[in-house]
Amino acid sequence: MNILLIGSGGREHALAWKIAASPLLEKFYAAPGNPGIAQEAECVPLNVDDHDAVCRFCIDKKVDFVVVGPEAPLVAGLADALKAGGMAVFGPSAAAARLEGSKGFTKDLCSRYAIPTAGYGRFTDAAQAKAYVRQVGAPIVVKADGLAAGKGVTIAATEDAACAAIDDCFSGMFGGAGAEVVVEEFLEGEEASFFCLCDGKTALPFGTAQDHKRLSEGDTGPNTGGMGAYSPAPVMTDAMIERTMREIIEPTLTGMAEMGTPFTGVLYAGLMITADGPSLIEYNVRFGDPECQVLMPRLKDDLLLLLKGAADGQLAHMSARWRDEAALTVVMAARGYPGTPEKGTRIDGVDDAADPTLGVNIFHAGTALKDGQLVANGGRVLNVTALGHSVAEAGTAAYAAVDRIDWPGGFCRRDIGWRAIEREKAGR
Repeated sequence: MNILLIGSGGREHALAWKIAASPLLEKFYAAPGNPGIAQEAECVPLNVDDHDAVCRFCIDKKVDFVVVGPEAPLVAGLADALKAGGMAVFGPSAAAARLEGSKGFTKDLCSRYAIPTAGYGRFTDAAQAKAYVRQVGAPIVVKADGLAAGKGVTIAATEDAACAAIDDCFSGMFGGAGAEVVVEEFLEGEEASFFCLCDGKTALPFGTAQDHKRLSEGDTGPNTGGMGAYSPAPVMTDAMIERTMREIIEPTLTGMAEMGTPFTGVLYAGLMITADGPSLIEYNVRFGDPECQVLMPRLKDDLLLLLKGAADGQLAHMSARWRDEAALTVVMAARGYPGTPEKGTRIDGVDDAADPTLGVNIFHAGTALKDGQLVANGGRVLNVTALGHSVAEAGTAAYAAVDRIDWPGGFCRRDIGWRAIEREKAGR
């Protein structure tokens, strides 16, 4: 098959790395890609916001299958445009992508289909949102309704902090994403990420992970797009996965189908595992970033075959197998992130730090080549990923690779996987 991968981040590099191993692959294109993806695919300077241009490219290059990595093109309807042009595509329609594109839509779906989630209110007026905060009390969670690149969520310890977050949303800090605000009750528990491939009717469990959203050690500091992750998530036992499928995933697929917007693609459930069981925090309609970077090294099977099976409605006849090893990824970010990252700083030693034969891979996220030199070109820049017989062993290998990279303009957290490592030490 001739494949086009849409995207340019660490998630897409991990997908490209795995797709490139498929015996089904003939010609591989990526738009726009990055220097790491360019090692696996031919990068093309397509404007992915121009759906007609993407469709024309697919026709000209005889592309058989399109894999859409990021959420924004899906919410904007790229999958719809490709399907209308006769292309096979992995990713949901714009209507189905509302599961990520509107947090309020997802909360209403949960309410309608009795899917466990935090109590909430939806608001387009700051005064009403603040009144709800004072009614519920703190701690409380304030979310911009739309896409905000992982930065539109505030876990407020006080009512004043929640009200300030509401003002931030309505002031335009997150653009159109903050035109509506969702305010949620605070859930106590342990977070986990759960993934399923979906073909509209069938959901195939596709791995678990835990990421670290906070900037600094000890899960402190502002929320980010994710500073690291590991897989599998120990809290997601077989029993917890079974409950999540029954109580959350299956009712969601049923509800979306009943609304005439069946969901196909990857459904990523952000969960809080509470004393009462799994509760949905939010849905994403694409692989997590950086969770994808720890799922792909653990997947035994042909990713391309599975993605095509989801697009073709064949998941009832398919399964996914996983390595016993744990995987851990450390995000190396540019100084200034998550505010204004320093771009253009020189990065050396990446190729020397990687050792695929030992399960150490470095996935590029915000990188660029300038006169042949690798430089930082974003906030989250590199994903240093390793396998190990335990999370602790994977972490040791990943941090050893981090230390071989010469990048004074970067930084990382030094405690990725701490929760799982404590469990391992305790023998749980």
